[in-house]
Amino acid sequence: MFLRYNITVNIIAKRTFSVIFAFLLLFMTGCTRTEPEPPRVTVQSNTDDSVSRDYRMTDEAVTNPFMGFAADARGKKAPLECSLVYIDITFRELQPESPDSFDFDSVAEENNIELWKSQGKHAVLRFVCDKPEDYEHIDIPDWLYTLTGDGSFYDTSYGKGYSPDYSNFLFIEYHKKAIKALADYFNDGFVSYVELGSLGHWGEWHVKREDGIVGMPDADIRDEYVRHYVDSFSTAKLLMRRPFSAAAEYGLGLFNDMAGEPEATGEWLDWINRGGEYTQTGEKDALAAMPDFWHTAPSGGEFTSSLTMEYLCGEGLGESIKLLQESHTTFIGPKCPLSDSKKYTDVLYQNGREEIIRSIGYRIGITHVEAGRLKDGVCSICIDWQNDGIAPLYFDLPVKLFYKRDNGSITEAADVDIKLSMLTPGESITTETEIRLENGVSLDSVMLGIIDPMTGLPGVKLVSDQTYSDGYAVLF
Repeated sequence: MFLRYNITVNIIAKRTFSVIFAFLLLFMTGCTRTEPEPPRVTVQSNTDDSVSRDYRMTDEAVTNPFMGFAADARGKKAPLECSLVYIDITFRELQPESPDSFDFDSVAEENNIELWKSQGKHAVLRFVCDKPEDYEHIDIPDWLYTLTGDGSFYDTSYGKGYSPDYSNFLFIEYHKKAIKALADYFNDGFVSYVELGSLGHWGEWHVKREDGIVGMPDADIRDEYVRHYVDSFSTAKLLMRRPFSAAAEYGLGLFNDMAGEPEATGEWLDWINRGGEYTQTGEKDALAAMPDFWHTAPSGGEFTSSLTMEYLCGEGLGESIKLLQESHTTFIGPKCPLSDSKKYTDVLYQNGREEIIRSIGYRIGITHVEAGRLKDGVCSICIDWQNDGIAPLYFDLPVKLFYKRDNGSITEAADVDIKLSMLTPGESITTETEIRLENGVSLDSVMLGIIDPMTGLPGVKLVSDQTYSDGYAVLF
C-alpha cells in the first residue's frame, strides 16, 4: 500500500522545477554519474515559499527499541548493547510460599528490573513450569505439587525435572491466577513481548512423552492456557512456539527456539506455511497455516544450542541470516551473540552481531522531506517514510515534530499522523503535517522524534542519513 497525502500545487511545481534545473545543470557541465544511487541532494527555491531535501537509507547497524538481541536480564554487562532483556520466571520463583502470595521482590532483584527500566529497556517475558536441569528438582511450588502431584518426575537426555499434568483442573486454576498477577505487575509498558510458555519442557509446548512423561493435553485444554494470557495481557505482544489454531484465532506472533538450525527452522517454517498435525497429541489439524502472521504480530525466539555461537556468527553466519530473514525475525534471545559475557567482545562476535542486527526487525527511515509555506505563518511539511527491514515496528509510537529554539530549548510543534505498524517492508507512506512557524523559528530548527512512551523521549533512530541534535532528527 502506498499512501500519499495531497500537497499544494505550488510546492509540487517548485519541486519539479528544481529537479529539472538540477538535471540541466548536470548536463551542461558535461558530468556523468556511474554510482548506483544518487547522492543526498538539498534543493531550495529562490523564494522562501518551499524547501525540500532528499535522504538515503543506510546500512548502519542500529539497535532500536523492541528489536534486536534480548540478553538474559540476570546479567548486567551484555544487556548494555541491547534494547531488550529476556526474563523467564518459574512458577516456583513466583509463588514459593503459598497460593496467596507472589514474590515479586525476589523476581525484580534477580532480573535487575529497576535497572533496565531506568535505562529505558523493554523485556521479553516467559513463564515456565518445567526447566530440565542436571539435578533433581521441581519448578512448581511445593504447595501446588502437594495439591496436584499427578505429573512425572523424569531423568532423560534433556535432563532431570518434573513435568506437571497440565490437564489437572487445580493446576489450571492456579495458573490463571499466576498469569493475571504477572500481567498486573508488568502493566507499565516494560514487558513488550510475552512468549506463551507454561506448558512443556522450557515452556516450549512439548514433552518427552516417549520416556513415560504425562503427555500434552488436547486443544480444548491448551486453549484455556492461551486464554489466560489473552485475557490478562492487554498491550504486550503475545507469541506461541507453534502456529496453533489459537494463535491464528487471536492473531498472535510466533517464536522459534531453534533459530539458526536449518532442519528445525525449516520444519517450523513448514508448520507456519502449511499448518498440519501436532505430533505431541496426534491432532491432525491442530496447527494452522499462518504465512503472513508477521505483518501484524512478531516473530522471535533464540538461537539453537545445537550449534556453537562461533559457528552461527562465523562460518554459518550467511545461513543464520538467511533463516532469520525467512522467519521475519524481530528479536533473538536469550541465546544470542551476547549470551557469553566472556566472548561477546571478540571480533567474530562483534562482526556477526552487527550483520545480524542489520538483517532483522524494522529499519525505518525517511527519504524525502518537503516544506511549503501556506498562509498566516503556517507551513506544510511532507515526509516520505520507508521501511527497509524484514518486519514492521509492531508498536504505534507517537511521532512528533519539534522546534529547537536559539536558546537550546526544545518544544513540541505537532503530531505526525502515521501508524508505524502499517509501514511494512517494501512499502512507503507519505505524511503531511501543518505547523505554525512562530516568531524567531525557522525551518532549519524543525526536528522529528519517535517517542518511546515508557521514557517520554525519542527512542527510534532513523536508518537514513539525517543529522541528529539532542536525539532528534534534523529535517532541513
